[in-house]
Amino acid sequence: MAAALDRTGLRLTAAELMALRPPARTARPRPASRRPGAIPARIAGQGMDLREIRAFADGDDPRRIDPAATARTGHLHVRSFHEDRDDSTLLIADFRRPMLWGTGAALRSVRAARHLAVLGWRAVARGGSLGLLVAGDEAPASLAPATGSAQMQAVAGLLARCHDAALLRTAAGHDPTPLAPVLARALRLVPAGGRVHLATGPDGLLGTEAALTRLAQGRRVEIHLLLDPLETAPPRPALAVSDGAASRFGRLAPFDPQPLLAHLRQLGASPHLVPPDDAG
Repeated sequence: MAAALDRTGLRLTAAELMALRPPARTARPRPASRRPGAIPARIAGQGMDLREIRAFADGDDPRRIDPAATARTGHLHVRSFHEDRDDSTLLIADFRRPMLWGTGAALRSVRAARHLAVLGWRAVARGGSLGLLVAGDEAPASLAPATGSAQMQAVAGLLARCHDAALLRTAAGHDPTPLAPVLARALRLVPAGGRVHLATGPDGLLGTEAALTRLAQGRRVEIHLLLDPLETAPPRPALAVSDGAASRFGRLAPFDPQPLLAHLRQLGASPHLVPPDDAG
């Protein structure tokens, strides 16, 4: 790696992604009661795996009364089941050439990786499985889903290596590699009920409508749009633009994300804006 590129904000390192791990939390004490309202939690789903048999409480579904426990104790008891969901998370990092720039403290691609790392650590803390897809100007790189902090170490390492490879590419003068094939590949990596986090720029989703719609069927697809300071607070003075033969002056207008956000919601995705002061 050239010395000019080996700088914070330009080069991505696995160490900085591992350092984003949140501090360990103390274990929350178990409640003395399983009555509704005892603790804030998701309502148990209707899966097949038995979670517990407990005393009936106001608001419980009478259809879940357990006859054997009720007869044995003389008091109404109900069954609850674990949620029938697959806690699988797939991170998709966009390291294509349009992401390798930035007017702030870090390239947009670096900020995207940092943002995804935070989301990855959250998935690991939940005990869910975590996978990775990296979109570049060549064939995408992938990491099969697995659990634990060792998997996060593998994710951080692959992100750093792929980003180094993207910085070293010299190919230019052609259109960016389309993102749609990467989203099609994501269909095979994340099961129905899983979650997908895609980090890209506002202009990175061209031609992905059909692929996004398919991916969002049965999955939660969250798109994180990394905004650059030039897009949120462009300079006020008029700027000169030249094609070598003629010049013109113009002023940049702030990027209006609302049409794009509305379009992504129509496709079934959940878009999020990542302002320049977040994720690096």
